[in-house]
Amino acid sequence: MPVGTQATVKAVSPEDLYEIGSSIILANTYHLYLRPGHEIIKQLGGLHPFMNWGRSILTDSGGFQVYSLSKLRTVSEKGVVFQSHIDGSRHFIGPEEAIDIQSSLGADIIMTFDHVVPYPSDYETVLQSVELTTSWALRSLERKSNEKQSLFGIVQGGTFEDLREMSAKQLVDLGFDGYALGGLSVGEDKETRGRVIRETIPFLPENKPVYLMGVGKPEDILEAVFQGVDMFDCVMPTRNARNGSLFTSNGRLNIKNAGYADDQRPIDENCGCYTCTNYSRAYLRHLYLAREILSYRLNTIHNLAHYCRFMTDIRNAILEDGLVAFRSDFYEQRKFDCN
Repeated sequence: MPVGTQATVKAVSPEDLYEIGSSIILANTYHLYLRPGHEIIKQLGGLHPFMNWGRSILTDSGGFQVYSLSKLRTVSEKGVVFQSHIDGSRHFIGPEEAIDIQSSLGADIIMTFDHVVPYPSDYETVLQSVELTTSWALRSLERKSNEKQSLFGIVQGGTFEDLREMSAKQLVDLGFDGYALGGLSVGEDKETRGRVIRETIPFLPENKPVYLMGVGKPEDILEAVFQGVDMFDCVMPTRNARNGSLFTSNGRLNIKNAGYADDQRPIDENCGCYTCTNYSRAYLRHLYLAREILSYRLNTIHNLAHYCRFMTDIRNAILEDGLVAFRSDFYEQRKFDCN
């Protein structure tokens, strides 16, 4: 899912996303609650007409942003009192408020309000987080009234195997439309993250989607798919695009490199996106070094197209029972220099 935190995927239009093949994007409850306000978006018909997006939208509940962006916050059984990162004003969001905001936004998939703790945290702190997350999940479920919206529960538990199992089982007993693995990509190493995913997945139902939040790199996505994960979001393709780091079928390419100054080739000769069809590496390097706004758009179009094609290829490999071969080819291709 391309990340459209502020009801926009940075540097591209909805029409660009349609052309790329995006079928769903992510927006954020915390940010849209603070600005422009969920009530304004509701008055204007919800997120879909507000941002001119006719396909699916998932909204994160804001639990992670309250943890990561608010320097002053007070957590209780009721919810979280926090300070806006924009102007310092104080606000309160609990599970009921998070559901009400997401209902006003009109997203297709909404998330329960969860309690995120820093990494690393001690066992007792994480246990309290799991208990609070389950309590809030139940209240979120009871608050939900829009039958058109699917509600996902978020599994917490840090890096503790028994707490991940506890959280997963408790949420499955409540019965959600899907399940997210939260509390990851917060500083843990790749091996630890992989272990947590591997240990948690067996406790989630096979007939419900599993969403890994905040991941990321193509290789990390592929490995998580092997563990049973279905859905992903990450700012990596868009943020890297704005920093001149472009994804190709042979690995990443840094468009700032001097070697591209007179390179007539596209970013990726295996890519048919708008950028690769019409522009050379030389031109894209020039735009980036000149700090032209068009650089952001063209680079972002390519990176998102690469990710969409990558996910399509994974789905096709699964349907053809060829995921093992696809994985082998994926790593074999990246042995070569993408230049």
